[in-house]
Order: sequence, then C-alpha cells, then structure tokens
Amino acid sequence: MNKGVSIVGFKKSGKTTLMLELAREFKKRGSKLSAAKFSHHGFDRQNTDTDLLAGQAVDLAGLSEEQTIFFWQNRKYLPDLLPLMKGDLLLVEGGKKLGWLPRILVLKHPREAEELDYGLAMATWGDIKTAYLPHINRIEELADLIQEKGFILPGLDCGSCGHETCRDLGKRILAGQAGQEDCLAVNSECEIRVNGQIVGMNPFVERIFKKTLQAMLSELKGYSPGRVEIKINL
Repeated sequence: MNKGVSIVGFKKSGKTTLMLELAREFKKRGSKLSAAKFSHHGFDRQNTDTDLLAGQAVDLAGLSEEQTIFFWQNRKYLPDLLPLMKGDLLLVEGGKKLGWLPRILVLKHPREAEELDYGLAMATWGDIKTAYLPHINRIEELADLIQEKGFILPGLDCGSCGHETCRDLGKRILAGQAGQEDCLAVNSECEIRVNGQIVGMNPFVERIFKKTLQAMLSELKGYSPGRVEIKINL
C-alpha cells in the first residue's frame, strides 16, 4: 500500500457520504480498498455507516478514544489473530468445534454434555451437573482451574507430535498423559514470535524456513553454525 488520503471536516459535513462514494468508485475500478474511520463515540456496526463502509472495503479499522476495532471481509481464524492480542490469558465464548483449547461446559440439560464435551471439557459450571465431569460453582475455583490446566495449541493438526490432530493431543493433556511442551509445532528448533506470541509451524514449513534462512546467513561474514537470534520490527 503506497497511496492514501484522509477526508476531514466537522460533524455532519458529509465526510461519510464522500467516503462511501469513493469506496464504491474504487471498488468498481477493481482497487482493493482499506478504510479507517475515527469516531468520538465508539462503534456499532449494525445498520450504520460503519457497516456500509465495511461492505465496500477489504478491511476497515475503527479508532475512537477508548477502543480500536478491525473488520475483515474474509474469514479469519482465531489462531491468526492471537499475535494481535496482548493478554496473557485467552477466554473464548463459543467455538464448539475448536479442538485446540480446553473448555468449560455451561449446560441446560445433562445430555448436552455429550455433544459439547468434544473430549476437551475440564468441568461444568452452572445449575446442571453431569455424572462424569467435575462441577464448579465458585468463580475463584474456576479461575484457579483455568490458570492451572488451561492451554493453547496452534490448531495446525500437523501430526508432528505423533497425534493426528491437536484435539487428540489436547485430550491427552487433560488426562495428564502429555503436556503442552509435546506440541512440536511450537516447541521446535525454529521459534518465531510475533508480538510475543509463538507462531506454530508444521514440520514442512519449519524445514523450508530453516534451510532458506540458513542458506542466506551462510553468505554473511561473521556467520557460523549455532544458535541464531533474529529480531525484526515490521
């Protein structure tokens, strides 16, 4: 991206109308438009100008005094977004088919556990209990459990750990038969961190990355085999 412009004016001057007209025009021309919108009152996409603008752009950033949001027009997967997140603990609402996170079940009926367990349930919370899972009704106890047994796997299903899927490894971690360190996609000879978050690589990508980097470094004066650290600020 090497071209851009800002549309400025006071409130109700027609900035958004012009933004939408320009966005539609550039879209007709085949340009892939990224858009950014500043606001003093936050964002609510539904049936708003922000929603209309997001429909014309490939991605949209919203910036206000107290929040920043980002919309993509294509689907993103949660592991792709983790490097953008700054927390040291991830809480996810939903995600029934996620096979790389343990889960807490909140049930309306005991039979729902069979569908929601996915082999990754640590406990249940709420009024409904099951016969086979621990039930927790104190928030402090639940937080302790999450901090003690929570984990994040990369979701690559690469098989490098000897299991077919991350879910299979996750089930063994919960059973105490394996540990998060058994995931070779993030515990390998080649480690990449983006904003402090380890980016998982399947063995094929790791080999390509390592051999390519090694070949490039071998052309530099001062290079010798051993531990190499590279820091890049993008």
